[in-house]
Amino acid sequence: MTQQQDKLKIGITHGDINGISYEIIIKTLMDNRIMELCTPIVYGSAKVAAYHRKALDIENFSLNIVAETDKANPKRPNVINCIDDTTRVELGKSTYAAGTASYRALEKAVEDLKNEKIDALVTAPINKDNIQSKDFTFPGHTEYLAQHFQTESGEVLMLMVSNLLRVGVVTGHIPIKDVPSQLTQDKILSKLNTLNQTLIQDFRIRKPKIAVFGLNPHAGDRGLIGDEESDVILPAIQRAKDDNILAFGPYPADGFLGSTNIQEFDAILAMYHDQGLAPFKALAFNEGVNYSAGLNIVRTSPGHGTAYEIAGKGTASPESFRNALFLAIDIAKKRKEYKEITSEPLETKDKSKSESSGQH
Repeated sequence: MTQQQDKLKIGITHGDINGISYEIIIKTLMDNRIMELCTPIVYGSAKVAAYHRKALDIENFSLNIVAETDKANPKRPNVINCIDDTTRVELGKSTYAAGTASYRALEKAVEDLKNEKIDALVTAPINKDNIQSKDFTFPGHTEYLAQHFQTESGEVLMLMVSNLLRVGVVTGHIPIKDVPSQLTQDKILSKLNTLNQTLIQDFRIRKPKIAVFGLNPHAGDRGLIGDEESDVILPAIQRAKDDNILAFGPYPADGFLGSTNIQEFDAILAMYHDQGLAPFKALAFNEGVNYSAGLNIVRTSPGHGTAYEIAGKGTASPESFRNALFLAIDIAKKRKEYKEITSEPLETKDKSKSESSGQH
């Protein structure tokens, strides 16, 4: 097999066609070094891509149109047309047509993931409102993918990744008022297991150290501001330690992120969405990546949204999307290495049996 044929095929869904998705996709794929690392396949529309290219006044870029992934050119960025050619682009607007286009691309990419026609998926930002339909009734990509690629534990973890820190959340896209009732020892332990495993398998960290946040201000202040820390979170941490997971806490979120403690841990587990994502985006908005840990497939996404307000203006930074693509490639490779390393572990001899057999 040649080097070109052996390259990973990375699927890219075009997200909301009225936002900045095509701008960050095009800007990323204009870097020819990408072709040395993977064969990119955009699930979207050549016509919509051309519209954005013209709006952005980009001349030296085009997508190679293919019907299926096996026809993809390993030396060029490719596109599989997933939507009707009559679909209208309305820059900066949330429309029903844009939501339908988002879903059609995602549907086709998921089908190819299931059939192992692509090695990983990078999803450009969607509008979580206009994508809703009888086929998509989920609060986001993570929940939709979890239904199609469920794991044995049943736990999928939203993990935000940057060079500075990694932050996972126990509860995701749910109202704040529902968070306390959703926090159980079993759920926190399950998320810790998922986080620990992904740090070992996908990031190749041998013995990960995980910091766990409390729910309440000052981590409850010994019960003065809440009992969740003592009744739920701390027992879950102890159970994780019993399972040989290096989990520590619960830490007050504000003090922890303002101290040097962050450098001592490989990841943080926050209790709810904004507790983890608000500080993460403040520290790493332009470079951060959203990774769906715990799935049996690799999926990443930029850490930002559709950014309607700057759509078509040429000012969108591709850094987060580019990092999402690089991370997808890196994790897909590490997954293959991990599978090879653990597929045929060396047998260990039972010492007591050996000694017993030696006595006869």
